[in-house]
Amino acid sequence: MTLVPRPRTGSSSYHRHRPWPMCRQCCGLALDMGSARTRAWIAGRGMILDVPTITFPGAGAVYPIQRGAIVDVPGTSRMLDRLLGHRLPRLTRPLVVVTTPVLDGPTYRERARTAVEVLRPRTVLTVPTARAIALAADADLSRPLLVVDIGAHLTEVVLLADGLVVDARRTAVGTTDISAPGTSAEVIEAVTTMITSMLRQDRTSVTADALCRGALLAGGGALRPDLTYRLTGSLHAPLRAVPAPHTAAIRGAAKILQSAHAHPSARSAHPPGRGTGPNPH
Repeated sequence: MTLVPRPRTGSSSYHRHRPWPMCRQCCGLALDMGSARTRAWIAGRGMILDVPTITFPGAGAVYPIQRGAIVDVPGTSRMLDRLLGHRLPRLTRPLVVVTTPVLDGPTYRERARTAVEVLRPRTVLTVPTARAIALAADADLSRPLLVVDIGAHLTEVVLLADGLVVDARRTAVGTTDISAPGTSAEVIEAVTTMITSMLRQDRTSVTADALCRGALLAGGGALRPDLTYRLTGSLHAPLRAVPAPHTAAIRGAAKILQSAHAHPSARSAHPPGRGTGPNPH
């Protein structure tokens, strides 16, 4: 197990890589690209994809995203083109919102931006997965919040304060590492260790306040009653599972997409399709 602490400095709730789109009616796309599954949400149509994260460059299958990292950018581009290229309206340049792991965020964001170029985006916004989960749960972001995201191959524990990431831990362990029912000890131990480390290093009461309030549980791990029950006992603190926890990240990204379309800077009279092509990074 690898625990990677994040410096206790505030970070923005999302990263804007290009100017806001010029038209409120332009196509919008939200993406949650996990190691096991890729989910997509299109404005006006809802979630249109929930499929394995896989591509086929030749005779065999390749997994371009592993343990929360994009390890094959061209493969990710091919996957996105195969899954979404025919689903987006022609001659449009979509506003794209992509969820990203909190740790290794800059690397993931850069590779995600490159992969998404195959969809000719007008604008790319990235949002930490933990914040997207909090938005999907309609959590009160004015108070400290712990988000525990137990995915298929990666588990993250993130502390949000005023909606900003102030601390985070992760481990390359997930639900696929649980070999049989009742053998979730490794995941439970990893989450408990990460939260204990956060408590010890926090010289304020923010982490303790968030834990007492009740950690928000998401990801496929939240669908396992045995894991949730044992984790609650190990932490001696309440856990609140997000409704439909395995799709929380994409639903939160969709909320950001909707907000972006309503932003005042998206109210220009220029029709979609005008412009000179993607702006440089």
